[in-house]
Amino acid sequence: MRAVLLAFVLSTFAVGAVADEAWYPSKYGKDDTLGAVNNLSPAIVVEAAKLVKTGKTYSLGVTTGPDTPAYGTRNYQIFTEASIIGEPLGSNKASGTDDFLATWMGIGSQLDGLGHLGIDFVYYNGNKEADILRPHGLLKLSTDKIPPIVTRGVLLDIVALKGKPLAPGYAISKADIEAAAAKQGTPIRKGDVVLLHTGWLAQLEKSKDKKAFLDKEPGLGKEGATYLASLGVVAVGADQWGVEVLPFEVESEAFPVHQILIAKNGVHLLENMNVGPLAADKGYEFLFVLGQPKFAGAVQAVINPVAIR
Repeated sequence: MRAVLLAFVLSTFAVGAVADEAWYPSKYGKDDTLGAVNNLSPAIVVEAAKLVKTGKTYSLGVTTGPDTPAYGTRNYQIFTEASIIGEPLGSNKASGTDDFLATWMGIGSQLDGLGHLGIDFVYYNGNKEADILRPHGLLKLSTDKIPPIVTRGVLLDIVALKGKPLAPGYAISKADIEAAAAKQGTPIRKGDVVLLHTGWLAQLEKSKDKKAFLDKEPGLGKEGATYLASLGVVAVGADQWGVEVLPFEVESEAFPVHQILIAKNGVHLLENMNVGPLAADKGYEFLFVLGQPKFAGAVQAVINPVAIR
């Protein structure tokens, strides 16, 4: 009996270990470092460009500054000084200024790269932290390696679906995603960037309460994240700082949606997206354009994507 029990326990642990490791290697190949960006193609760009009818553009980024609400100890500082000391140069009296920026990359409107969040020190496609992390930047999975993301964008207006801004702690589900897409007539396709309108960023603009903005938020739930990843989306963004719901659906967990999308499926996250103007215009389908800054070895990036209708 003891031998049978021992065999059962060992087999159970073995199955658990296999389940824990089943999220890598990636379906895009054991050496892949791009994740769901692999779903982009020139044909998708051409089709997405056909969505431009009016030429109206929308800045999806918010202004990043010293008062920007930021996770943990992240902060922003800029130093501006005269770049030319002494008299102006030349007969035309040229003068100018320079600036020096000291900031965390994960502040304001930001792109989370595939080296940002993992599972037990293992990141996208089985890359171990000890192998890729160095004080001068990531050796793999850094945001400077991401190609331009130009594709069809879909705004899922969950506020319009529910008839009001979402309450903090509301987890957006698969049913919510399907209902919003059906209501808008915008089915989600492989290669899309999906943005969620929760109304949370607008609440910050009204209240100016940074602590309340950071303490809790509505956002994507685990079921919704798994569903979007299964559709082959390239990136998921939202109008709040973490994309996922807070408090977390399971009290003992931390950032499970980040793990589902980034680590397990190679889907990038776009945080603090200014989608209010798009929602006001019912701009549910658009050309999405992002050329992220190419800072070598960066984990994240401050961004300003553009939606074009």
